[in-house]
Amino acid sequence: MKLASTKTAAVFIMLLLVITLIPVGIAMEWDGHTEAEIPAWELKWETAEIDGIEAAAAWSAAEWTWVQARNDRPSPPSGTASAWLRLTLPPAGATPAILIDKVFGDSLKAYIDNQLIYDSSDDVEYSGNKVLIPLPTHGSAKTLYLWNAGSGEFGIEGDVRVGSYTKLLSFYVKQDLVDLVLGAAMIFMAGALLICLLFLKPELFYSGFYLILVILSFGVLLITYSPFLSLILSGGERLRQICFDLALFTLLPAFTLYFEQLFGPGKRGFTTRVRNFQLAYSLFCAAALILNALLSFRLDSLYSVLTINATGVLMIVQFVYLLYLSLSYARRGNSDATLFSGGFSVFAVVSLAELLRYFISAERYHLYWWKWGMMVFVISLIVIMGKRFAESHEKALEYARELEKFNNDLQRSEKMGIISELAASVAHEVRNPLQVTRGFLQILGERSGNKEKEYLQMAVEELDRASVIITDFLTFAKPGVDAVDVFEVSGELRHVSGILLPLANLQGGSIELRLQKELHVTGSPAKFKQAFINLIKNSIESLREEGMIVVTAWRTGGSVIISVKDNGVGMKVTELARLGEPYYSNKTKGTGLGLMVTFRIVEAMNGTIEFNSRKGEGTEVLIKLPASFSN
Repeated sequence: MKLASTKTAAVFIMLLLVITLIPVGIAMEWDGHTEAEIPAWELKWETAEIDGIEAAAAWSAAEWTWVQARNDRPSPPSGTASAWLRLTLPPAGATPAILIDKVFGDSLKAYIDNQLIYDSSDDVEYSGNKVLIPLPTHGSAKTLYLWNAGSGEFGIEGDVRVGSYTKLLSFYVKQDLVDLVLGAAMIFMAGALLICLLFLKPELFYSGFYLILVILSFGVLLITYSPFLSLILSGGERLRQICFDLALFTLLPAFTLYFEQLFGPGKRGFTTRVRNFQLAYSLFCAAALILNALLSFRLDSLYSVLTINATGVLMIVQFVYLLYLSLSYARRGNSDATLFSGGFSVFAVVSLAELLRYFISAERYHLYWWKWGMMVFVISLIVIMGKRFAESHEKALEYARELEKFNNDLQRSEKMGIISELAASVAHEVRNPLQVTRGFLQILGERSGNKEKEYLQMAVEELDRASVIITDFLTFAKPGVDAVDVFEVSGELRHVSGILLPLANLQGGSIELRLQKELHVTGSPAKFKQAFINLIKNSIESLREEGMIVVTAWRTGGSVIISVKDNGVGMKVTELARLGEPYYSNKTKGTGLGLMVTFRIVEAMNGTIEFNSRKGEGTEVLIKLPASFSN
């Protein structure tokens, strides 16, 4: 139970970490900047190999085409192999640099005064990433030439800023570092949850493990999709792409597996079929990735169509299907489905919108908002898991309480069995000698003086008390009687009250009856009266000044409820727990047998007895007996 509490606390600590990271990340991304922006630049397409920067610098102004910043980059004409871009740089201080918002293609070179100042390594896939190019100190207020090429697409778009290298680097880091921070937090969270899961039972392990795969995949996607990674790592573009693809192939089936663990296989097992298809498709994509790598990535075009494009379509279909199911379950009152559908709706709507925009823009749009939708969704998943951990913890406590009650009942039953056998055998053997002894004492009393008669009378009274105890033993050993009948409860309780009222008055108390009529139960009227004589007598003995005992009886459903409530001294919790134990009594000369007999009589009538008491406030006894509907 302590372990469950620890795991629940760990889940909510990680949840708090994620919630804290979101506003920090947004603040980092939305931080302002004061660098100069280039509003437009010139573009010239090339369909053949060029002679170099000297040839590009010699072109006339009529050969260049103006492109406005923040407009979509122009599509290259058929047969185009590369592009030249010409930008006029504003003055930019002592350590100038240029930050291009989105660069496409796999090769980029920069020239100033016909001198090469930047050359990207070969086989780099920019895919709309940012590029920060340091400029020479003499590069301000001059013309910058960019040569850009790629196997499928190339060019630049978005904002182009010129300013201090330090400030541009700070802006670059603030805008994209959050992707790495969030991704690292997801991976750390997955690792922490995995450690917790090692202590769970196998049936609980798998659902948590699928959630770990989902969170881990999200973390890898965030890190490998971040443009900032290319700034701190030289090369490794292929490795980034492979990690991104593997995370995506893992995410799709793991996501459906986790959903299936939460809400079941779906109607006619359709969710299970979707999961099996995704597993098979992910294995196919992984095999295609391995084959492409073995062939030195010569199958990139075919691999992209078979995996990346098709995977995007499958993601859209998966999101729509699971969103529909989660909303359906939520409408049926499933609280987990409500949490899931809430977080998933945000993620699905944002991701679907971005995926559609990505495909409409011919894969030129750079996905951005999906990560925040993903964070909201992960939070909802963690809340669901924390909620389930808390429910498991409560169930464990409930099971522990039930087990403790069962053990106590079992021990009590064993004690009762032993005492019953002992009482039945001893009582018969002891009663006859007691009766003989009593008779002889009475004879001696008739022939003795006054002083001896007093002592002999005291001996007879003690023998009578011993006889009562033996009778209680016999009743406890055999609470059932041969004559079982249907009797009316209210009349029997009035009879008991009439017997005990004088004793209550001697104690300065009173007895009040609040009884419904026509309350019939099955049993022995004599034993019934004996049980309530014991209970009401105990209440009388606990009374103080102006004491009151209220006896109430009513019917509810198929049961008759009888309450005996007093305003006496009450009992402690420890005393309540021991009621009914053999030989336990909180009275000076009590044996505990009277209450034991009461327990056995109620038990023999298929009833239950419950005590509620607080020290100094009184005690209430509730007896519940099956009602009899025959007269």
